Amino acid sequence: MFATSQLRCVGHLRWQTPGRRRHASHPQCQCSGASFSQVLRRSVIASTVLRRSRKGNCARKKRWRIETVARGTAAASQSGAQDSLEKRLGNLATRAANLFPLWLVLGATAALVHPPSLTWFKREYTTQGLALTMMAMGTTLTLDDFAQVVQRPWLVALGATLQYTIMPLMGFAVSQLLKLPLPYAVGICLVASCPGGVASNVVTFLARADVPLSVAMTTVSTLSAVVATPALTQLLVGHLVPVNAGSLLLSTLQVVLVPIALGSFLNWALPRAMARFSPFAPLLASAMTVLVSASIVAQNAAAVRIAGPRLILAVALLHAGGFALGYGVSKLLGVKERQARTNSIEVGMQNSALGAVLATLHFADPLTAIPAAISATMHSLLGSTLAGFWRLVDPEEPNVSLDLNAAAADSMQQRKIAAQQWIQAWRNKQAGA
Repeated sequence: MFATSQLRCVGHLRWQTPGRRRHASHPQCQCSGASFSQVLRRSVIASTVLRRSRKGNCARKKRWRIETVARGTAAASQSGAQDSLEKRLGNLATRAANLFPLWLVLGATAALVHPPSLTWFKREYTTQGLALTMMAMGTTLTLDDFAQVVQRPWLVALGATLQYTIMPLMGFAVSQLLKLPLPYAVGICLVASCPGGVASNVVTFLARADVPLSVAMTTVSTLSAVVATPALTQLLVGHLVPVNAGSLLLSTLQVVLVPIALGSFLNWALPRAMARFSPFAPLLASAMTVLVSASIVAQNAAAVRIAGPRLILAVALLHAGGFALGYGVSKLLGVKERQARTNSIEVGMQNSALGAVLATLHFADPLTAIPAAISATMHSLLGSTLAGFWRLVDPEEPNVSLDLNAAAADSMQQRKIAAQQWIQAWRNKQAGA
């Protein structure tokens, strides 16, 4: 956005948003103060212009000063008001995303009570919805997030290992123990073979656990799902129903890896736009997950009612076992409390939306997707309850959050300084040419 100041002796003076350096020259005025270079800030635009303009002997420099001050202050106020509005909207979006479990419960309830309210979200939309969710997740990832994998490789590797061992074994054991019907058994095993859910990062934050580690683990497990999910599904239920592992791999690649890569590229190529969008990305991901899960429940509402307590118990045992074993095994291996909590949440919470999409695309029986739809609500409820318990037993904010904020601020400042140096060097080169 440009602000314009009318100068009687020189025509128009234009400058960009605060923080930019601009060089202004005025061909209609021959005084020495007719050109100046300034760093534009919200609070000092006027004083910078005044100081520079005093060098000249222009007969109308008084009007120049007054009009520049007036227009500069208005531009700064307008920019500040816009930033304040964006901040308030971002805070509202974050709060709404943190209520993700509530939206899931409301969506599932609406799907059961009045299915037509959600059947408009057709089965063919689920793939696009999940891809959009993954892209929104990708826009929140930075190089610093991937650096967490390098900085703490054994913790990330441990989390991914627990994810793809505990949950598949739990899924197979629960389906056999409760003697579930074939489509439900396949659906349970498919959900258990999926990566960590995108909501796990929110629950990790609520539990005062290690959020950077959670982001790194979700990223690694999601990328690993391209190979792990088809392979584990083939291993667990390949003897029960035909499983096309190659087709599963291709679908996982299309709805997981490609959208995340696109989102990460957008974050790298358009940092300013993505920085303004990032507060709304979790809300978008949450909304699409609720739509995908609730629409599957709505389309199979009668079957969900018939399945009744046994299927709900199976899904509850699957996720409760994941939370308990993820925490217990981590503590046995000597992992610290906050990292053990993170492992528990990452293992216990699955990307149920991915399971629902894969079940819809690759299994003929529509009932195969029902466990995934119930899972989306169940793991969010159990995870949020567990997070609330941990907040009660540990009410103080962890120091790691403060360290993370400080590190993020330092990193942002260094990037700004580097960008300013590069711009200045380019301008010096242009001036020399």
